[in-house]
Amino acid sequence: MAALNSLLRILAIGVAAWAIVVIWVWLTQDRLVYFPQVGRGNPATPVAAGLRFEDLRLKTEDGETLAAWWVPANTDKARGAVLLLHGNAGSIADRIMYLPHFTAMGYGVLLLDYRGYGQSSGAPSEAGTYADARAAWRWLHERGLAAADIVLVGESLGGAVAAELAARMQPRALLLLSTFTSVNDLGSELYPWLPVRWISRFRYDTLQGVKDYRGPVLVVHSRDDEIVPFTHAQRLHAAADARGRLLEMRGGHNDAFVFGTAERVAAVAEFLRAGR
Repeated sequence: MAALNSLLRILAIGVAAWAIVVIWVWLTQDRLVYFPQVGRGNPATPVAAGLRFEDLRLKTEDGETLAAWWVPANTDKARGAVLLLHGNAGSIADRIMYLPHFTAMGYGVLLLDYRGYGQSSGAPSEAGTYADARAAWRWLHERGLAAADIVLVGESLGGAVAAELAARMQPRALLLLSTFTSVNDLGSELYPWLPVRWISRFRYDTLQGVKDYRGPVLVVHSRDDEIVPFTHAQRLHAAADARGRLLEMRGGHNDAFVFGTAERVAAVAEFLRAGR
């Protein structure tokens, strides 16, 4: 009997500890999703890549002010615009490496920092990131660009934001870089001992966005990704069906780079040329 009582006490302590962790995760999950670089942070600008740019401040529908850059195409024959939505960490200053490639392909690039990131006002949220993306889309639209002129590029969490916007606006093409199917799918895989789907306040449902978008989709992912398993890319590719293409990279989640080889640069350029 004493041994049974001891076992029950250990079990009770374990359950109580697990419950405390679950409550802590529920209360602090914003800090597990967003890792913004705030204030001045990385001082680099597109000038570091030899590119001219406009330093913008975009207004959102709910009154936030977003820091953004517009980088014109590095060619006389502009093909349209890329709206680049970055991942959950850092700021636009950490994404300058994308710019020379897209601008050389004939695309101007609009990069923005979500609310709470970089020099943007406010605090990040799922609804907020969607609203921020819409503010960037409006800026491009007011500049005279139609949906058929705009390519959405989303990196990691930004892929979920891009897919949601693509489903709404039906742009020319959608590129998903190292993106998960949904934040709850990923959380359930990373923390199988937590009831992620019960306690999560987030959805970031990239898979549904891909299904609702009717245009071409390029899924770019590394088989070595240690954070977002390659199976997420396979599911996104399958959801796009005949509209989709899967391009494999090598390297970890934060190391793999879509333009890391000449072959991948050519593959992206070909995809964009073949887009509707």
